[in-house]
Amino acid sequence: MTQGLVLLAAGGTGGHIFPAEALARELVARGRAVALVTDKRGGAFGDDLGVPVHRIRASSMQRGLRGKARTGLELAIGAWQARALLNQLKPAMIVGFGGYPSLPTLFAARRAGLPYVLHEQNAVLGRANRLFAKHATRIATSFENVTMLPEGADARITLTGNPTRPAIAGVAMVGYPKLTSDGRLNILVVGGSQGAHIFSEIVPAALAHMPENLRKRISIAQQCRADDLPEAKSGFARSGVTAELATFFQDMPSRLAAAHIVIARAGASTCAELTVAGRPAILVPYPFAMDDHQAANAEQIAASGAAWSIPQRALTPMALATRLENLMTAPSGLEKAADAARALGRADAAQRLADLVEQVASRATRPVETQSVEALPVEGLERRTALAAE
Repeated sequence: MTQGLVLLAAGGTGGHIFPAEALARELVARGRAVALVTDKRGGAFGDDLGVPVHRIRASSMQRGLRGKARTGLELAIGAWQARALLNQLKPAMIVGFGGYPSLPTLFAARRAGLPYVLHEQNAVLGRANRLFAKHATRIATSFENVTMLPEGADARITLTGNPTRPAIAGVAMVGYPKLTSDGRLNILVVGGSQGAHIFSEIVPAALAHMPENLRKRISIAQQCRADDLPEAKSGFARSGVTAELATFFQDMPSRLAAAHIVIARAGASTCAELTVAGRPAILVPYPFAMDDHQAANAEQIAASGAAWSIPQRALTPMALATRLENLMTAPSGLEKAADAARALGRADAAQRLADLVEQVASRATRPVETQSVEALPVEGLERRTALAAE
């Protein structure tokens, strides 16, 4: 029996995996035994953590009767595998980070009577977390206000923030780059892991609408999808703006440190990194995000004065050009937004979350064994010591 083991259940996308990695790193540093359970997409965790990773079956909801049946079967198999895994590892508690891959493990934990903590990265409680929030021991949130929480959950909620990579906290130590009314403005444009096609269209066109004296002061570093690179490159060339384009920036923390403003989507990880780094942003929420959670994220950050939120339908070249012109001619607005972002950021989110987890784990007692699953096939329950990098 593994005493005091904390089992982390995280979905196979970066928004769920990054905070799980950060928590794992913090708990390991405190001497706590940690293991992670995920699906095949999340089998690649940070290779420097050296904690066991177990993969189980899971699937997001698919359309159509056949698709829904397939999803149900995958989740049922995953639940059997998770139940077998709990009997094998005998963890003290579970920490769920949302996403469909967390469902089987949380279901098995609920059936076994194990305590579990949910971590919500967005300003809207995710659908997976929503299913288990009513009986969660504690719910850790990343935003001051979170919607879709169950009635009566207030006493179980702790605002921890959303853990970020250690390198991002270092950006805040650098401070905001010096900005003057006639100096250079560094703009960083990112669109999530796949880039955002609309930024490759709108940003070059917006700069072309700006006065030449302002354009000459702008430097752009923009993440683009591979098929958008030629169009974006020619657009910036026409506007006469210095631009560095890439499908991925390996040195994102240093680029973030150099940026005066960031143009980005409003995903949970992006919002957390921007506020921890203390960088103002123009946020364009992805309009098709589940439950419109990116709009909710952007709204809260904008309300604090740390960003400007523009719905995608309103993101025109002229609208963006006007916003940038106003900021360049009155740079004190950017400096105030940087201060607001820094005040909103929680660089110690991993420590706060670890404190909460340790508190729950210290009170946990091992429940009665779950029903035997020795005869069940446990395909995919594999242990790996390499966790994947971001």
